Formats: sequence, C-alpha cells, structure tokens
Amino acid sequence: MRAVLDVILLVLQLYSYVIIIVAVMSWLIAFNVINIYNDLVRSIWNGLNAITEPLLRPIRNMLPSLGGIDISPIILLLLIILIQDIIQRYVYPYVF
Repeated sequence: MRAVLDVILLVLQLYSYVIIIVAVMSWLIAFNVINIYNDLVRSIWNGLNAITEPLLRPIRNMLPSLGGIDISPIILLLLIILIQDIIQRYVYPYVF
C-alpha cells in the first residue's frame, strides 16, 4: 500500500512541475519571447494545456475577475501541497 502512496505523491509532484512550466511558458508567450506559431512550441503548449486545463478551468470559474491576473495555478499548487501533506502526515504513517 505504501508503494501506491509513493506513486501518488510522485504523480502529484510531477503535476506541480507541469503547472509551473505552463505558468512560465504562458508568460513567455505573452511577452513574445517564444513564438506560438512554431510547430514544436505549439505542440508542447497544446499538450501541456490539455494536461492542466481540466483542473485549472473550475478554479478559474470560481474566482472573481482580477483584471487579467490568473492566480488559478497558485491555488492549484497550494491544493496539491495540501494533499501531499495530508498523505504524508496522516495516511502514510498508518499504512503497513
């Protein structure tokens, strides 16, 4: 059972890295540092959006408009940290 919890913690950690990459990549696209018309950049962008958008969209729908500032990745990262902490403190020690 601990192996399953280890895999869940690893997946959550990798997903948080993907969220950070998407946030940085969106800034780079917004400031025209990387070009979305490049096929490689567009395919990476579409793939990462397909992975993160299903969890970010409901958070964006619940948040009020902040004038173009998107804090949904921060909220999702905080939720992932909370889930990881709950697993490590309350679930993992009691599983054999």
